[in-house]
Amino acid sequence: MSDVSSARDRDRDEEGRARSARPRDGLGRPLSYGAEGVARQPEGVVRSPEETVAEAQALLDAGRPFHAHEVFEDAWKSGPDEERGLWRALAQLAVGLTHAARGNTAGGARLLRRGATGLTAWAEAIGRPAPYGIDLTSLDTWATTLAMEVERQNAPTVDAATSAPRLRH
Repeated sequence: MSDVSSARDRDRDEEGRARSARPRDGLGRPLSYGAEGVARQPEGVVRSPEETVAEAQALLDAGRPFHAHEVFEDAWKSGPDEERGLWRALAQLAVGLTHAARGNTAGGARLLRRGATGLTAWAEAIGRPAPYGIDLTSLDTWATTLAMEVERQNAPTVDAATSAPRLRH
């Protein structure tokens, strides 16, 4: 297949952007066409911060951190500039948990630490240690502890649902 025909045959959205229509599992991994996957999070949804936190928590509790990351990403892209660092760091935590659950221990630990560092930096710069009731200190502790456990453990993966953080305490 030539590069021209392979580019033309890719799944596209209404605007012509490449979008994979393959179904995905609960951790966001692509499955074969025709396989039964889980419903994808719609992209570009504008939610209030409270709705964002509630929806992301429900997805984390269900063992779907990849989908929680997409909710945080929507907030990152649609929210006020001063909050982008908060939502980006939360998205990184969710992706870190996703990678750890998929068995990518190095990537999982790295993203968990990057998210924790981002939360701390954002809280210090903005002066809001608990925006929207989110306990940033507890999340930092959760992320750094999980990163160490992921690197130490003999098992190749963690359970996303039982390892999920509580965003609010």
